Amino acid sequence: MQAPDIAGVRVAVLMGGRSAEREVSLNTGEQVVAALLERGADAFPIDTAQPSFIDELRVTKPDVAFICLHGRYGEDGTVQGLLELLDLPYVGSGVLASALAMDKVASKHVFSACGVPTPPYVVVREGRPWSDEEVVDAVGPRCVVKPASEGSAIGVTIVHDPSELAPAIAEAFRHDSVVLVERFIDGTEVTVGVLGVDPPFALPTLEIVPAHEFYDYESKYVPGMSRHIIPARVPEEARELCAKLAVAAHEALGCRGVSRTDIIVEPSGEAWVLEVNTIPGMTRTSLLPDAARAAGIEFPELCALLVGYALGDSSSEA
Repeated sequence: MQAPDIAGVRVAVLMGGRSAEREVSLNTGEQVVAALLERGADAFPIDTAQPSFIDELRVTKPDVAFICLHGRYGEDGTVQGLLELLDLPYVGSGVLASALAMDKVASKHVFSACGVPTPPYVVVREGRPWSDEEVVDAVGPRCVVKPASEGSAIGVTIVHDPSELAPAIAEAFRHDSVVLVERFIDGTEVTVGVLGVDPPFALPTLEIVPAHEFYDYESKYVPGMSRHIIPARVPEEARELCAKLAVAAHEALGCRGVSRTDIIVEPSGEAWVLEVNTIPGMTRTSLLPDAARAAGIEFPELCALLVGYALGDSSSEA
C-alpha cells in the first residue's frame, strides 16, 4: 500500500467544536495538521465552535475537509451533512453511517439485525418507567450503563450489583435522554481499526490495558493510564475473528474510509462487538495510529491515506 501524493492539496482540518470532547478534538486536530504539512499538503485548522466556520470554509476553498471532531456536532452526521451541501469531500463516513455509529442504541439494533454479535441490552428512556428487576432479567446483575450518544466513555458506569443501577442510569441521564444498559462481558478488551473503501481491511488487533476498571476518559487521554499491546494477547483464531467482526460492523453501518471497532473477547474465544467509532482519536499515540504503525503505516502516511480515500484516489487502496 502506498499513500497518495497530497502535496499542495488544500486540507481544512475541522477541530474543536462544541461537544464534551472539545479539548480532545483540538489535540487531534493539531497533530493531524502537523502530519499533513509533513506530507506536503496545504493543511490549516478551522475551529467549528461558532457558525462562522461555514463562512471560513467558503472563503478558504479547501479541496477536502479532514474531520477531527469527536462527539456531538461532528461525529454524529451533522457536519457531514453540511459538507455534503457544500459539495466538499471529507474524510470518513457519510451522514447515515456517522449517525448510526454515534447512537449506540441504533448501532446495536443494526448489529443484531445483521448478525454481528453484541452483548444483550435494554434501552431506558427518560420519563418512561423502568424497574431494576426488568433490567436485571434482561442483562444480568452486572452490566454497563452508557448514554446513547456520547463518546470517550463520558457518563459510563459499570454496575456490579443491582443496587448501583439507579444511580448509574441517573448519571447517564445527565448526558443523554436515552440510556443503553448492556450485559457486562468479562474478557479482554481489544480494538480493531478498519481502513479502505473497496474493500475495507482490518489493521492488527490491539489490546487495551487500562489502569482503571475499564477504558474510561482518564485511561484514554492521560499519559500512562493505559497500555496498548499489539498483537492482542488472545489466540490467533480470536484475533482473526475480531478482524472479521470489525469489517462486518464497519460494513453493516455503512462506514467509509476509516473506523475503529471495540470488542470484548471472552476466555473461550467468543467475541462481542461493543461499538464503532467513525472518527477515532488521531493523535500519534492514539489507538488507530498505533495499530496502523504496527502494520507499517506511520502517522503522516495514515493521514495522507485518509485524504486519498476522501478524494477517491485508487492508489491509496490496499
